[in-house]
Amino acid sequence: MNPPDVPPLAHDAPTPGATLLDRVNPVTRLGAAMVLTVPLFISLDWVSAAATAGAEIIVWLALHRRSLAADLRALSLRLIPFLVAAPLAGVSMSLYGNPGGNSYWSWGLIHISDQSLSFGAAVAARVVALGTAVIVTLAFVDPTDMADGLAQVWHLPARFVLGTLAGVRLIATMMADWRSMELARRARGLGDHRALRRFAGLAFALLVTAIRKGSTLATAMEVRGFGRGPRTWARQSKVGIPDVVCIAAATMIVGLGLMLSLVTGHFRWIGSVL
Repeated sequence: MNPPDVPPLAHDAPTPGATLLDRVNPVTRLGAAMVLTVPLFISLDWVSAAATAGAEIIVWLALHRRSLAADLRALSLRLIPFLVAAPLAGVSMSLYGNPGGNSYWSWGLIHISDQSLSFGAAVAARVVALGTAVIVTLAFVDPTDMADGLAQVWHLPARFVLGTLAGVRLIATMMADWRSMELARRARGLGDHRALRRFAGLAFALLVTAIRKGSTLATAMEVRGFGRGPRTWARQSKVGIPDVVCIAAATMIVGLGLMLSLVTGHFRWIGSVL
């Protein structure tokens, strides 16, 4: 009797509902995210950042191919921290950036001018573009696949990679611990008032629990031989044509943003404005 077929463990085995980006090695996706941030560290202008963010949004919509409203809503929910930080960073730069051009209002260190407003818009756009790049390239990446790629493709130390993977895996456990402690305190009548004090107590208790679990996990991994000498891997992490296409697409998006910035005359070498 022949044994049943076992599905391959390679990371590039397609899963139901997977996007084309899921065929790309996670470390290549990490590299693509780094490439997409190049315009954000070369030029301080809003055109290159806005063009890069717009292209990234188009890629997100093209990859998921659900309803337009659902795709935009999913992306917006993940962008909330960046959408909150962007106007704060933009306002700060508008108030305290280097003045230039027409001056509108000044008081002490605050000086609002054409140049400071331009810098503010550029910084806000850069924050959104950075968040979009990270989300589009790294959303839904499996931590184990990422660890396999970091160790086998980028050849990072296995001890460091496995330790980081174990820590990431504990995040879900910590969230469950927080919920359990919160319910336990409420059952004892301690969770209905003094929200700040309750939060501080829960945070300290979670810190103690995390230290204990981390120590126990480190001991268990040491006993099982993690990090001792060369090791084998259950799943092979490889790169291929999809990875080349991913990096090429990221490079094209970067080139598009910088080209539009140069053509429109908004390009500002970041070293000249710091």
